[in-house]
Amino acid sequence: MQARGGTAFALRQDVETPQSSPKLGKGGGPDNGAVEDAPIEALAEKAAEDAFNDSQDPEEPPVDWLITMLLFFFPAVGGLLFGYDIGATSGALESLKSAATSGTDWYQLTSWQEGQVVSASLFGALAGSALAFVVGDKLGRKRELQLGAALYGGAAAAMAMAPSLNFLLGGRALYGLGIGFAMHAAPAYIAEAAPARVRGLLISLKECFVVVGILLGYLASYKYAEQVGGWRAMYGLALPPALALLAGMTWLPDSPRWLLLSGAGRQAAANALSRARGRYGSDAATVSTEIAAMERAAERSGDNPGVLGLFQGRFARPLAVGTSLMFFQQVTGQPSVLYYASEIFEDAGFAAGAEANGISVLLGLFKLVMTGVAVAKVDSLGRRPLLLGGVSAMVASLLALGAAELALTGRLESYVSVAALLLYVGAYQISFGPISWLMVGEVFPLAVRGQASALATLTNFASNFAVSLVLPSMQDGLGPGATYLIFAGVGVVAVTTIAAIVPETKGKTLEEIEAIFKTGGKGE
Repeated sequence: MQARGGTAFALRQDVETPQSSPKLGKGGGPDNGAVEDAPIEALAEKAAEDAFNDSQDPEEPPVDWLITMLLFFFPAVGGLLFGYDIGATSGALESLKSAATSGTDWYQLTSWQEGQVVSASLFGALAGSALAFVVGDKLGRKRELQLGAALYGGAAAAMAMAPSLNFLLGGRALYGLGIGFAMHAAPAYIAEAAPARVRGLLISLKECFVVVGILLGYLASYKYAEQVGGWRAMYGLALPPALALLAGMTWLPDSPRWLLLSGAGRQAAANALSRARGRYGSDAATVSTEIAAMERAAERSGDNPGVLGLFQGRFARPLAVGTSLMFFQQVTGQPSVLYYASEIFEDAGFAAGAEANGISVLLGLFKLVMTGVAVAKVDSLGRRPLLLGGVSAMVASLLALGAAELALTGRLESYVSVAALLLYVGAYQISFGPISWLMVGEVFPLAVRGQASALATLTNFASNFAVSLVLPSMQDGLGPGATYLIFAGVGVVAVTTIAAIVPETKGKTLEEIEAIFKTGGKGE
């Protein structure tokens, strides 16, 4: 079978083979100068090397879309449940603290207690990310997602039946632990199990699931807002998808790359890869070629260098790429822009009073559409153009928002603000929204992928938490106009950083991406 310019020749171990076999040259023909009695293992290794190193006639193996979408779907449900919590919590809090709808005798929450309800899941996510840093590689991507699903499900049930505020807070923290594990493992699992040619599409599509989860949370809030004990239903609705995630990950194979890294052996990895490739996984030559490339990458990666080793040598740049993207995703103004969204639309006359509360749903739908644009273009345009173009547009929109707030008045201010708001949201959703998580799933070498991904995820949630603490004081002390301009300055730093260190990874295997960092290139 021809694969990427070379002949991938491999035989199953259980098939009886002749004692001598002609060595294959490039293109599949015999190499007359070769030793006739070359071992079959050497032939397979040579064929695999030809297949992956010769790029003159690239030919990607076909994709079984059914199994590939299942490899994507169930991990992505972990992202959907993260988004659902974001969308449902504001409505659940309103239901919980209302005397008419709480259905409890502890509904009179102080501001501090309200903050605890909102932030408990974020604390849990921080803790989950820290735990993933320690145990993620031992558990493996599949078991980590199973653990995340169990935490999601247990927390949803606990919150729905909570007899007291402290019990509810415990359930919220438990749910956050699930977020930490799921958001760490899902990008790695999809990246390691999916075919290279659709990896970018699938990891970016996971962001759509996060946005869909947010919308489902909004809809649950709308449906149950007026019902007594409606907050219990809002939280409890997370249980069915959590069970689906648990069942799906129990059925799906382990990541073949993690199996090699964990020492499970070539045969276990080959079996997992064969399942992951569906009806094309029965082609022993293709499987052997891909496994051989993974083995060479694992050998080049070497042993895990430890925590300090992450920041040194060839691991330093990919770590800088992943953590900086997670950091800038959270500190380039998205919370501030969305905080003022309803006010911006109301001032422009597009909504008022109760209608203004529906702006979050409209923005959610717009976010979903723009994320779809990113998903459609990420494997054709590439990661760097979307990041550089999208973040540059975010900077322009923040400058426009700041100028409108500080220098314009009347209807012109309102219309400029609305246009800039939509530009910002759209630009974020084609850049930082999906691409940051995609790059985290791609750039880390196999030897440190688990720990580095956990550190990037921890950076994301820690930055989120820091912004949530600082933002109210910034907005009160400086006003929205100056706040927008500060975030625009941070955006300029983000664009400069992306241009300097982020490589292009579209269409490349994880092993080829690792080679980019070794050579110091940009992958273009």
